[in-house]
Amino acid sequence: MPETTSVYTLYGSYASYYTAKVRSYLRKKGIGFVERLPSDPAFREIVRPASGSHRIPQLMTPDGEVLQDSVTIIDFLEPRFPTLPAFPDTPRQRTFVHLFELLGSEGLLRLAWLHRWMFEENDHFVRMDFGRSFRPQGDDEALLKYGSLIADRMRSYGLPESTVEARAALEEAYVALLAHFEAHLTEHPYLLGGHPSAADYAVMGAMHAHLGRDPAGLRTMQTHAPRTFRWVEHMLLPEVVAPEFAHHTVTFVEDDQVPDTALAILRFIAARYGDALLLNVLAFDQAVHRMQPKAGQCIDAERDQPLMPAERVVYTGREQDHAASVYGVWLAQRAQKYYRQQSSQDQTAIEEMLGEGVARELLRAPLTRTVQRRENRFFFD
Repeated sequence: MPETTSVYTLYGSYASYYTAKVRSYLRKKGIGFVERLPSDPAFREIVRPASGSHRIPQLMTPDGEVLQDSVTIIDFLEPRFPTLPAFPDTPRQRTFVHLFELLGSEGLLRLAWLHRWMFEENDHFVRMDFGRSFRPQGDDEALLKYGSLIADRMRSYGLPESTVEARAALEEAYVALLAHFEAHLTEHPYLLGGHPSAADYAVMGAMHAHLGRDPAGLRTMQTHAPRTFRWVEHMLLPEVVAPEFAHHTVTFVEDDQVPDTALAILRFIAARYGDALLLNVLAFDQAVHRMQPKAGQCIDAERDQPLMPAERVVYTGREQDHAASVYGVWLAQRAQKYYRQQSSQDQTAIEEMLGEGVARELLRAPLTRTVQRRENRFFFD
């Protein structure tokens, strides 16, 4: 058992999508922590064996407990640090936040991922940045060597051809997303008003770790979205009140309202990137109907983010094969389960808030079997 300390230890990297979410959360909540790289000997000798996972971020508590996954970490810390709650306690705002946990994080992952790897101007920076995570005091040759090992593995997962047209389409989508953020940040410091929620933390993976640091994404953000760039800067600081909003009340918007400009961001992401997440839920439901798994059954004891067997699913009028990501289903079910616990009156108000589209369909999608995440594995309820 490691020696206990009075602070939490975050193991992660500035190049890491999911670490960005937790780092921002810890700072805004005022939770004492130190950050260490995955090259730290304690990560290899203590943290990875404890969690059974190589993924970052991982958080070691002052008592030596190890947690992996950004959502799991926030869920663990929230009841222990209730000031500046990440989750509102009113139906429309809470549903909005849970949908953003899915759409703002997993929905924007592909945009951020492709923007990183399809723009050549990012390549040297990303390789050197990865290298610093594993050889922080190495010379340039060492950084490039070790960073390239990681970068080449990432690129081996498969990318579309980086044509002029493909890059232009990525840039167009990114600029359109930024325009929605700019409209919102003109009037509000955070997505739900005067202090951050889990919705704000959810988008930090895309907006900071990838698009707000990689040269191509950063250039576009600074050129087209100075308010968003400033918001990203501020999300990395412990201060809650930004000077641009010095007189703004440090509360969520009153009366369970969600600003129209925040809803516009959610709807944009859902329309552009939500189909795959909804297809995930449909394929999962179809798979469990066919498999009839037992309650308490581990979905995959060997993998912390397994895929279900591929299913032939009819969606948007056409048949397609899809293997559901259990992690994506788990996140979608957080929003679904919360929505279904509400009164019929509140459900109607939530649906009216969302309007027609994928976000509302995600809430209505089948929920025949639910999953739990325990000790970095998924189990059927």
